[in-house]
Formats: sequence, C-alpha cells, structure tokens
Amino acid sequence: MQCSWKAVLLLALASIAIQYTAIRTFTAKSFHSCPIPNPVNCSLSQDTDVADRLCDENPTFPYNLSRKTHVLILATTRSGSSFVGQLFNQHFDVFYLFEPLYHVQYTLIPKLTQSKSTTDRRGMPGARRDLLRSLYDCDLYFLENYIKPQPVNHTTDRLFRRGASKALCSPPVCESLGAVDLHLEEGDCVKKCGTLNLTLATESCREHGHVAIKTVRVPEVSDLRALVEDPRLNLKVIQLVRDPRGILASRSETFRDTYRLWRIWDGTGRKPYNLDVTQLTTVCEDFWNSVSTGLNRPPWLKGKYMLVRYEDLARNPMKKTEEIYGFLGIPMDSNVERWIQNNTRGDRSSSKHKYGTVRNSAATAEKWRFRLSYEIVAFTQHACQQVLAQLGYKTAGSEEELKNLSISLVEERDFLPFS
Repeated sequence: MQCSWKAVLLLALASIAIQYTAIRTFTAKSFHSCPIPNPVNCSLSQDTDVADRLCDENPTFPYNLSRKTHVLILATTRSGSSFVGQLFNQHFDVFYLFEPLYHVQYTLIPKLTQSKSTTDRRGMPGARRDLLRSLYDCDLYFLENYIKPQPVNHTTDRLFRRGASKALCSPPVCESLGAVDLHLEEGDCVKKCGTLNLTLATESCREHGHVAIKTVRVPEVSDLRALVEDPRLNLKVIQLVRDPRGILASRSETFRDTYRLWRIWDGTGRKPYNLDVTQLTTVCEDFWNSVSTGLNRPPWLKGKYMLVRYEDLARNPMKKTEEIYGFLGIPMDSNVERWIQNNTRGDRSSSKHKYGTVRNSAATAEKWRFRLSYEIVAFTQHACQQVLAQLGYKTAGSEEELKNLSISLVEERDFLPFS
C-alpha cells in the first residue's frame, strides 16, 4: 500500500522532532548551566524547564557578567547582510560567525520538506534558538550535532562558509598564516588553514570581547524573544531591511534557476501562469510582521533593537556604521573604518562575485531600477504596498519615473533605536 504525501510529511516531521529531542537531551548541559556556580538552582538532575526558570528568576543573579555584547544581524537573502556582517567581521574585538544556522536547516529539515517554504522558514525554532545561545556562550562544540559528517576529534572541513569569518582564518585558529596573509580571500583561507579545529575556535571566541552572528534563517524578531530576554545574554538585534524590489532583482540575478520564471516574465513581458509569487510575498510579510513588532516598541525589545535600511547604509556607510556601533555601545575601531573606505567605492568589475562585498555601494542600492521591467516593479509595488509605505520606499508611477535617478524612491526616515 502506498503512503500518501501527507503521511510521508508527518513521518518526516516526526523524525525531525526525534532528532532534535535527542540532541537537546545529550547536550542539555551546554545551555542549562548558570554563569556562576549555583548547584541549588542549576542542578543537572532537575527538569530542564525548571532549571531554566530558576536560573532566569534567581533574584541575586548578576546580569551580563562577561560584559560582552552579543549581536545578531537579522536579515533576508540578498538584502546586503554579507556587507553588514563585514562591519563586524573586521573589528579586532568581535568574533563573527557567518550563517551557522545553515547547519540546523540542512541537518534537521529533510529534503522532502525543504521545498515547502513555510516548513523551511519556520521549522525547528527551538533548535535554532539553542544553537545561537550556545554559540554566544562560545560553545562551538554544540555545532558538531549539526555538521555532517560529524567532526572527528573536534576538527572538520565542513563548516559552512568558514572563510567568511576573519576570526576562523587567523591565529590561533589558523597558525599557518604569515604577515602577507592578513587579508585572505574566503577561498584562500580554507586552502591555507586546512581543517577547522573547533577547540581552537572556541578559545578564540572566548578571547574576543563580543560575538556577532549573521543569519537569514530567522524570519522575524519575535522568534528571538527568548534569547533577547535571557539575562545571561546581552543580545542586541540589528534588523536589516531592503527595498523588496531590489531584493527581487538581486535574487533573480543570483539564483537564476530558482527564479527562472521571474526571468522569463522579465524577458518576454508575459507573466507565467505558474509563477511562485511567495518568493516575493514571504519577504514582504516577514518584513511587515517583524518591523511592526520593532516599531511598536514592546518592553522586551527596549534597548535591544535597531532597524537599518540597506539604502541608508549604502549611501552613507561611515555615518550609519558609527550609529550602529553607538547603539551597541562598542567602540568602532580603525579596521572597520579602513574596510569601509576600501570596499564602498568599487568599480563595475569589483562586484562580479555574487556574494562579494566590494562595490560602489550607493550605485548598487539603485541598480534594480534598470534590472526589472516596469511590469514586475508594478506587480511588486501592489503585492508589497504595506511594507513599502511602512519602510519609507516610494512607488514609481511610470517607467520613466522608474529609470529617472534624479527622483529618489527612498524617503528620508530616521528609525531611532528603541532605548
């Protein structure tokens, strides 16, 4: 007897839950220990939920003992998140990780359900939350539960985009580098450093004053509430948004197969009947829900949330970066300033790599106007009208207005952090 697709999907989801429960059971110590010895409140023999509550509610618990500031860059694909990540990656005292939640997605969510956008985006929030908590605690061993094949002797060559993290391509994590290797390209880092030793990476994390993580795998800021409210963390969220028209244009160019039907529409002027409009609408829905939460200023986000438009950062990168570091309470160092000066004035040839960050940032922010047909722009404006207005993006009423760069499609807005 053949199983229905619903039965198969239920079995797959049950398998995910079993895997995650097993990981939590065998690694509970990583995120159920208090930062100070307190055997009464944090005994490992207690129920884990009770232990969490007792630790969180202990009236004598000293907040932010390490005085570290933990940073989460909350973004979506092709919104400029790699660029923003570099603003932290270049800081000498920041330990930066690029998309560690990739491993949760591709380990726990089977290929059967990865095509289901809702499951893929919303699946296993507990696993994502627990991995982030462990990484902010510099417990990189916890990653081993999600890296396949499993690391041997705490070493692996399978960490996603390891070369995008300067800390993982520098001593003591990588001892084979010389003075000429201080500014390695991502691929060169992997070649020269070899396999990643997670023990050395953990030590490096603990030596840095702050931890920053970039992710496009958390849909909304409300999904982070448990971490933001955790007194053991000093977590601050930088939510990066971009004009959905720019995101669509960039995705169509970067993910050519996935966005093939959008490209057909753009090239022929005929909208395919089977176009997957959720590739656009989910972005706008997530932005609307998340930004609405942030702008409503709930008490749990006080002093913890900053909204940044990519266009503002692209037009005035130094000023906006200073504002970001001011919100975080972290001194901005000369390495970050130098990187901004060297990486925001690139010529046309400097942005050939689809994940590159060297480019003329101001021109890049506006390039979508010439990549998309007016028909697609008009469709996007109608589908995303709420969030466009919410974020201060103007609509183009004609093709002439769309191409006229003397007309700004970004309103002047000052999204002040909630302090």
